[in-house]
Amino acid sequence: MNIYETLGIRPVINAQATLTRLGGSLMPPDVLDAMTAAARSFIDLEELQLRIGERIAELTHNEAAYVSSGAAAGLVLATAACITGLDANLIHTFPQLEGLKNEVIVHRSHRNGYDYTITQVGARIVEIGELDKTTRVDFERAITPKTAAFFWFQGAMNSPGELPLPEVIDVARAHNIPVVVDAAAQLPPASNLWNYTQAGADLAIFSGGKDLRGPQSTGLILGRRDLIEACRTHGNPNQSIGRPMKVGKEEMAGVLAAVERYVNLDPAVLENYCENTVNLWCDSLNAVSGFAAQRSFPNEAGQPLPRCQLVIDPRKAGISRDAVVDALAEGTPSIMVEPVGDSGLYLNPMTLEAGEEKIVLDRLLAIVAG
Repeated sequence: MNIYETLGIRPVINAQATLTRLGGSLMPPDVLDAMTAAARSFIDLEELQLRIGERIAELTHNEAAYVSSGAAAGLVLATAACITGLDANLIHTFPQLEGLKNEVIVHRSHRNGYDYTITQVGARIVEIGELDKTTRVDFERAITPKTAAFFWFQGAMNSPGELPLPEVIDVARAHNIPVVVDAAAQLPPASNLWNYTQAGADLAIFSGGKDLRGPQSTGLILGRRDLIEACRTHGNPNQSIGRPMKVGKEEMAGVLAAVERYVNLDPAVLENYCENTVNLWCDSLNAVSGFAAQRSFPNEAGQPLPRCQLVIDPRKAGISRDAVVDALAEGTPSIMVEPVGDSGLYLNPMTLEAGEEKIVLDRLLAIVAG
């Protein structure tokens, strides 16, 4: 019996997304091997963080890199770094930031649960624009002597009316304001590991435990050398605001192995699997009375991969959407999908292991058959 069976926990087939609450992703053997090897020795943790950062920076074509304890912790450290820079006298001021640059500008349309990481440092969020439109003037008017950074959140919240990132970078550079991109779920493509910073963003932050398939408790902060050094100063094992956000030697080794693997992957393999799976699902589910399935692109995080959108007419199918979702979740293994609207759900092949796409389809067909 594995640990989950011992604890009476059902295994999960994740047809939803690379969600933290579902464990993010599954680590491949080379990542697990790297973690096991790292666990066999003591090491100077700061030196390891530095050397792994140098290697990850090289692999991702960035000036510097830092391994954080997840992307959210990366946002905390990046905020702190933008406020203090390399001034060692300011390290222990958090969260009391009176007299310091303590304002972070964010699109109103980008507000989300993860921007709490900015305020927990003690900074204040300054919103610009409206939900459907933000202009260059909105940004320029929000800049004050207390502006510490601009945070750009990439993902489902992006909209045609927002001030585009290149313009944000242009305004920010004119005022010497760092731009930080939260790109936690913006892999694939692998080129995003350097696209944002090469476009002029000062820092870009990624989850190590999503499509990178590294340890769930890791993240990457990539970009400007001085800001990365400031992140390191604020982070574990230093007695600073990031001290509770510990990354162990095993996780550092694991995320390095994940990056080395990821930048050498053939992206067509995952793309073809997802396209073929979505086609299989759509063809099979559209043959069921009351089911209407279609390809949806891109997926929930804006990644360039398809998923299947299934709409259920309970009068024809003889079962409601909620009943289908519950039956999928309550089976063994439990299958997690994403409800949408009143009658729809998404099936995401991105996080499936080979063969699980058939298990998901067979379960759906069995549920509707009664």
